Amino acid sequence: MAAKFELYADAKGEYRWRLKATNGQVIATGGEGYASKANAKAGIESVKKNAPDAEIVEA
Repeated sequence: MAAKFELYADAKGEYRWRLKATNGQVIATGGEGYASKANAKAGIESVKKNAPDAEIVEA
C-alpha cells in the first residue's frame, strides 16, 4: 500500500488534509484550514506537483 492523502472537515467545518505513510503515521499536513473542499484538494495537488524534486536544505 502506498502513502495516502486524507481529506477531512475539522470541528470548525474547515477542510484539512494530511499525508499518511504506509504504516499509518502522519508525515505531513496542510497546516491550515480551507474554506472549501475544492481549495483543500488544490493544496494537495500543489504538493504533489511541486515537491517531487524538492531540494533538502539544512537550516
